[in-house]
Amino acid sequence: MNTETVDVESILTDDTKRKKVVDNPFLHRLQKRHFILFQILPIIGSLIALPLLPYIPFGPFEIFLFVLFWLMTGFGVSSGYHRLFTHRSYKTHEAVQVMLVIWGAMAGQGGVISWSALHRRHHELSDKPGDPHSPNLFGNNWRDRIRGLVHSHVTWMYKHPYPSVVHYVPDLIKNKTLIKVDQHYYLWASLGLVLPAILGGLYHWSLAGALAGFIWGGVFRILWGGHTIWSINSFLHCFGMKRFQTEEHSHNFGPIALLSFGESWHNNHHAFPASASFGLEWYRLDPGYWFIQLLEVFHLAWDVKVPTPDKIEAREINA
Repeated sequence: MNTETVDVESILTDDTKRKKVVDNPFLHRLQKRHFILFQILPIIGSLIALPLLPYIPFGPFEIFLFVLFWLMTGFGVSSGYHRLFTHRSYKTHEAVQVMLVIWGAMAGQGGVISWSALHRRHHELSDKPGDPHSPNLFGNNWRDRIRGLVHSHVTWMYKHPYPSVVHYVPDLIKNKTLIKVDQHYYLWASLGLVLPAILGGLYHWSLAGALAGFIWGGVFRILWGGHTIWSINSFLHCFGMKRFQTEEHSHNFGPIALLSFGESWHNNHHAFPASASFGLEWYRLDPGYWFIQLLEVFHLAWDVKVPTPDKIEAREINA
């Protein structure tokens, strides 16, 4: 891993360095722009695309594009952004890091530096004031619960205090290669739309094929992948099963483990945040961990952290 220092602190005032969050109009404008591009436009694009579906190609290749780019971006977010960069649950080569950053960026959920800083702050203040996306800070009546779910699922991304990267991710901003790749976030996010369009156009040798690839491998995939991951922030801090007693309201929900790349073992994750495995046992489906194990088989991952059975048993509620 390249750990040469990036001179991020030189652009910050002493007062900013001491703050855990930065809250100013410039950052809010950037957040609003990203919210429109990757939360609102995929919804609008999907609604526009629906009447076009009978007139564009649809078959095994379009399904292949959807699944391929969903898997790439899902592993990029779950195995890369979340388990590698945020929680340091394993180590890997620089080339694999770059690949995972690009895949994660293609999901349209933000750059790896921002994503990791936000998620570390979430763990620090989970379901407490300052948590970027808790659904449990608005009250207990049904209107407040709905308001909290909407906030935690989508609207928090429109405008929020930005966690100081100097405070929350000092390890990441020392990685010069990571910073360089992250600086091109919008290029990689655009690639997640352009590449399936190119593949669709080449396969069908038509503009209609390119449009089909853009819709299925790009727009629909971003919409599906985003809301699947965001449901962890919202619904799984309100509903599900608790295997471990934790200080916040995280829950597990096994039925969507495959669709969420194992992220739905959310209570397990909050109990053992440094673990590369969220399922913790082989029979709890965890594709994000399977990907790490695959890297390990090919000697592309090492120092993979998983708690021992004794530690797991000691934390269980019924232990």
